[in-house]
Amino acid sequence: MVESAGGGPGDGAAEVLDRPLPDGVRRRVVQIVSDGFGGLTVPELPAQLRQYARFAPNRRVRFAGNAMAAALETEPLFRQRIGEKFREAQPELSGALDSGSPPPAADPLDVAAAAYVLRPTGWVKLVTAAGEEAQRADAERADDESRAELERLRTELDRVRDQSRAETERLRTELDSAKKEADALHRKLRAALSDVRRGEAALRKVHGEIEAVRAETQAQVSAAESESRRLKSRLGEAEAALEAARRAAREGRSVEDMRVRLLLDTVLDAAQGLRRELALPPVSVRPAETVDAVEPGRMTPKDIAARALSENDPAILDQLLALPQAHLVVDGYNVTKTGYPQMPLEKQRLRLLGQLSQLAAQTGAEVTCVFDGAELAAPVLLAPPRGVRVLFSKPGVTADELIRQLVRAEPPGRPVIVASTDREVADGVAKAGARPVASAVLLKRLS
Repeated sequence: MVESAGGGPGDGAAEVLDRPLPDGVRRRVVQIVSDGFGGLTVPELPAQLRQYARFAPNRRVRFAGNAMAAALETEPLFRQRIGEKFREAQPELSGALDSGSPPPAADPLDVAAAAYVLRPTGWVKLVTAAGEEAQRADAERADDESRAELERLRTELDRVRDQSRAETERLRTELDSAKKEADALHRKLRAALSDVRRGEAALRKVHGEIEAVRAETQAQVSAAESESRRLKSRLGEAEAALEAARRAAREGRSVEDMRVRLLLDTVLDAAQGLRRELALPPVSVRPAETVDAVEPGRMTPKDIAARALSENDPAILDQLLALPQAHLVVDGYNVTKTGYPQMPLEKQRLRLLGQLSQLAAQTGAEVTCVFDGAELAAPVLLAPPRGVRVLFSKPGVTADELIRQLVRAEPPGRPVIVASTDREVADGVAKAGARPVASAVLLKRLS
């Protein structure tokens, strides 16, 4: 250690501290230096401390603590000046140290720090005693903390033991419950396996019965097929005989047909003369216009069929539309989905209505096109083409039902042609007196 020099009355400057300055004493010494630091001018400070002259006391302790402690140890003049500032600030403690009787009630660390700065006679003993006292205090504090920690650990151990016992008891209870549940599941499993075995036995029995029924059914089917072939043969013979009879009847009726045609011409001429005589105005309201239907802009097409000639000959449709006051009712979507199903519905409707408008202009027939309203996601804004009435079925009413209503609204005897491939529609309108025509026939005529 560095030998101390200067600093106070007596011969304390000759004493030497043979051990490191205790930490507590060193902190108090640095604080004393920092407190006296502000009362010195810059020239009075050692060169290494002048850069900290403008620092606040707290910052000076934090940043210049080591430098101040070193300067106090190596600069006797600086230590003397700090001692003078301390004597001014603590005259009672300084006087007691100079007299060799430190105050009994004073903190040993404060006494040791003041003695280290002032260097009175016996200051080494005071610093050493303070260090030993601080060590004893630290030891006692450590013992107190150890006892407190030991007590805390004992309490924690008791709590953990209680928790462990409670958790063990809970797990034991859950284990007993799990064992009971496992036993119950084993019983249920054995019962289920027994049911499965009984079911498998019943299933094998049913399979045997099914095989027997299948063999019997196969025999009946073979017998039915044999009977069907026999009946088909007899039916062919009957159709051939019927066709021969029809041919003979047509040949025999030719003269009678001429007479009927003559009578019909006479009736028509009379009817036309009567109309001119009475000056009857043309009919402005058609029966189809009295049928309740959705007309958002008017639109709805469907199929029609023909009669005479071949069922697939479009010429039959021209013959039917050439009849006086002919009314063509078209099952719209039935026709479009037969002719061009790959197109969107809107384009299907536009294409069919354009073709029907041309057909109406060519034949002069009344044309009504019916669409299923259920196919619409929203109301359709459409200007119907010239000569074509467009109808949509109301909610809850199908296009087929609307077509039947249109046919029933017509007077008996008026030629009504319905274009649709739907077998149910064709049969229904035929019973009501209309003439069904396949959608393919109308498509051929339109193309």
